[in-house]
Amino acid sequence: MADVEPTAPLAPPPPAPPARTIPRGRMALLFAVMLTTAAGNTAMQSVMPSIGTSLGVNDVWISLAYSWSALLWVICAPIWAQKSDQRGRKAMMALGMLGFIASFLLCGLMLWLGLAGILPAFWALMLFAAARSLYGGFGSAAPPAVQAYVASRTPRSERTQALSLIASSFGLGTVIGPALAPLMVMPVLGLAGPFLVFALIGLVTLIALRLRLPDDEPQFAARGSAYDAPYSGGPTAEVSKDEDEGDEPAPGKLRWFEPRLRPWVISGLLGGHAQAMILGIAGFLVLDRLGLRGDPAAGAGPVGLVLMAGAIATLLAQWGLIPRLDLGPRAASLWGIAIAAAGTVVLGLGQTIHTIALGYSIASLGFGLFRPGNTSGTSLAVTRAEQGQAGGVTASVAGASFIYAPALGVWLYSHSDWLGFGLIVALCAIVFVYGSRALQADSALTQDRR
Repeated sequence: MADVEPTAPLAPPPPAPPARTIPRGRMALLFAVMLTTAAGNTAMQSVMPSIGTSLGVNDVWISLAYSWSALLWVICAPIWAQKSDQRGRKAMMALGMLGFIASFLLCGLMLWLGLAGILPAFWALMLFAAARSLYGGFGSAAPPAVQAYVASRTPRSERTQALSLIASSFGLGTVIGPALAPLMVMPVLGLAGPFLVFALIGLVTLIALRLRLPDDEPQFAARGSAYDAPYSGGPTAEVSKDEDEGDEPAPGKLRWFEPRLRPWVISGLLGGHAQAMILGIAGFLVLDRLGLRGDPAAGAGPVGLVLMAGAIATLLAQWGLIPRLDLGPRAASLWGIAIAAAGTVVLGLGQTIHTIALGYSIASLGFGLFRPGNTSGTSLAVTRAEQGQAGGVTASVAGASFIYAPALGVWLYSHSDWLGFGLIVALCAIVFVYGSRALQADSALTQDRR
């Protein structure tokens, strides 16, 4: 009887391809984009209370000057996020930097004309608000593109740390901005100096981005007909699948309150409103508690010092606590919002520069945990192919927090300190209770999907 050749065992399936990583040079460029915009915006925040006092404008109107820009951010960020899937991330980053440069250049010019007495204070503020809208309309293209670029190139188990690194560029920018702002208040430019200097820095960053970051091909856009026939019963475009996604279906349009995103969006909105109120109040609190209303130019230094202390605490959270404690999205969000509430209480009680800086630092430490936790939770709740849209949702939620919350916080603070700070603590408490029940467990979110 002839020997029967034994059946060879089935070969094991080939291992999954390793997750793509971003080269250090490219990560440095992405870091620089976020760093420049963050430093510019916090430098602006450190001088605006003094500018408003110099112009004789009520504090609430200074806060409301950002509202139109924030509303445009909410509207435009998802549009640019979708465009980044179709046109490439680099193009949207460049567009965002152009919006930043144009906005800061015009904002600085309008405020300089107002401070010099060439324009009435009312028109200087109105033109400032109009110029600021360029940042909301076009500057909103960059953050979702950067987030999508990073998220689509990192595995799920490492995404919280990767997005935390990008978020930390914002944190580092918030250290650099207030630190440099008083140095940029120069004899000729005055309090408008930081705007014009950061417009120049933005131009340098844009040139580096255009020259050093390779063009990226759209990765998740449909490769079929651009439009469906108006009378068709359903989609007819044929979509090819991305290699990294396997059998993952083509992404549909993400909505804010769909079940996967709803807990993260609600907690992000409420926590973002609390953070926006603190940012709105902080500068005016320093001027009031230190008795600097009569010398607004001298207020830029102490306000910058408080903002810088808070930014260092934010970096401690994002560079130290999150990676060392290996915090997942849920843990970072809940611990962060609880710490932020405690810091708000200390800030409300503060009467000296030291206690004000301490309270603001504790609150910033908390929000430094909360923000990247909420961002990574939103990212991990959806598929890799939906990262561009997820970035747009995150940016829109962040922008929505600044439409009216800073002005509301300043208005309440102007009537009673405890009205403003009490509402902030209440919002933090609501986020903690709701998040404890609704946010998905970290073990389920961070598990790599095959």
